Amino acid sequence: MEREKKLLQQSVAIVAALPVATGLYGVLFGQALTGDAVSISAESHFRFMSGLLLGIGLCFWSTLPSIEIRTGRFRLLTLLVVIGGLSRLIGLVLTGLPSFFMVGGLFIELVVAPVLCLWQTRIANRYADAYGVAER
Repeated sequence: MEREKKLLQQSVAIVAALPVATGLYGVLFGQALTGDAVSISAESHFRFMSGLLLGIGLCFWSTLPSIEIRTGRFRLLTLLVVIGGLSRLIGLVLTGLPSFFMVGGLFIELVVAPVLCLWQTRIANRYADAYGVAER
């Protein structure tokens, strides 16, 4: 179990680096990431959303030290990511195919994050069976 837990921690650390890096970049440089010129209000909104992305990544990192007992937090964060992915999917249907990087984000949001959440649940259940303790 310890080896699988360590592999999950490493996987989450790597995957969470993406929202941390892109969120921080968006906070610092705004729309420069997309190359589009937008209004000051749109720029402000983009930076706010980038801050949320940064925060979600940091919160995923906060689960790493005791990932086997952070089920509630992990599920909440995954729910937020999936809601964002579904929103991106609606945008894809309504406005067309976005850039390759946005499609990659969609894959992470709707496939990778739920798989990591299921994996975390597996680790948490095995931990609870072994030690009788788990966060709900």
